Amino acid sequence: MKQLLANRVKTLTPSTTLAITAKAKELKEQGIDVIGLGAGEPDFNTPQNILIAAKESMDAGYTKYTPAGGLPALKKAIIDKLARDNSLTYKANEIIVGVGAKHVLYTLFQVILNEGDEVIIPIPYWVSYPEQVKLAGGVPVYVEGTQEQSYKITPQQLRDAITEKTKAVIINSPSNPSGMIYTKEELAELAKVAEEKDILIVSDEIYEKLVYNGIEHYSIAQISDAIKARTIVVNGVAKSHSMTGWRIGYAAGDAAIIKAMTDLASHSTSNSTTTAQYATIEAYNGSQETVEKMRQAFESRLEVIFPKIAAIPGVKVLKPQGAFYLLPDVSETAAKTGYLSVDDFASALLTEANVAVIPGSGFGSPTTIRLSYATSLELLEEAVRRIEAFVKAKWQD
Repeated sequence: MKQLLANRVKTLTPSTTLAITAKAKELKEQGIDVIGLGAGEPDFNTPQNILIAAKESMDAGYTKYTPAGGLPALKKAIIDKLARDNSLTYKANEIIVGVGAKHVLYTLFQVILNEGDEVIIPIPYWVSYPEQVKLAGGVPVYVEGTQEQSYKITPQQLRDAITEKTKAVIINSPSNPSGMIYTKEELAELAKVAEEKDILIVSDEIYEKLVYNGIEHYSIAQISDAIKARTIVVNGVAKSHSMTGWRIGYAAGDAAIIKAMTDLASHSTSNSTTTAQYATIEAYNGSQETVEKMRQAFESRLEVIFPKIAAIPGVKVLKPQGAFYLLPDVSETAAKTGYLSVDDFASALLTEANVAVIPGSGFGSPTTIRLSYATSLELLEEAVRRIEAFVKAKWQD
């Protein structure tokens, strides 16, 4: 029999977050009291006004195909949002609506990358960036933002990583998994390098609304018209409006790139789910009160849980500025509790302490674990208590 699988999928690494979440769910179904800190989604339901808008659209018969690039009314809502929140001006032909920000990114890499093109990916990174680049024939080039650098890369690091094959750099701010945010000044310096070296900027801003302690999100596309022209902004309503399952994301950028993405979508997804598009129109045009309430809830949890995590023996952790993750370095903790790697330590936490965390190796950061605080404060405090008890029971000086 001929080879069944294409070469392009043979090197794919399964999503670490989804794998851990599935394992935790399996243990729960066996009756084991597992607390999952692996969630990459808010633990709130989609706001009521959005649910009502979705139902009303179905009742009105809006259940047919839409244009591949998205409903005109939704594009307008996105354009208005970008103007209102980010002071960015776009036209309808510079917007594409896709099946979640993840698939928007996938489509983007498919249309901008040729075989061998390089994409610079800062470490730590969201797990799907490298895989999507490789699926498009591209080559991931990793640049490490250490904990000492607040998990952010410097302009010199970016400059040193650029070659004649470099096509783009990915900027994810607020970051998954670190929760760190690039300042306006830091973005301006990175933008200078991108402009000097003539590379594209892929700006993943999906956690834009989840920022804390008075810190503001700033889009790199706001730096100047010249930088905006080489930036593709990727965003969506999954995290901001607790709409992960609705699968609506979008890209804003160069009209030629957006057209190519739309053409590809017309042969792959056709259009994003019609009902979800109408729901998203309400998400952006309706009240934002629930968005702020959710942000405040995450910030409150962070204030309670951060010092407790930081107090666990061996843990080195920065206080995140956004998203809903902590990324503690637990290399010393793992070693002092008898584990050869952080992955082994994380596995033991699940099977022995019944706490599911995501090993940082999936994010290119093998000395860390990612903890999500997208769950109730009661469960968070119990999870930390279990982790601390587990560590203290095994600690060897």
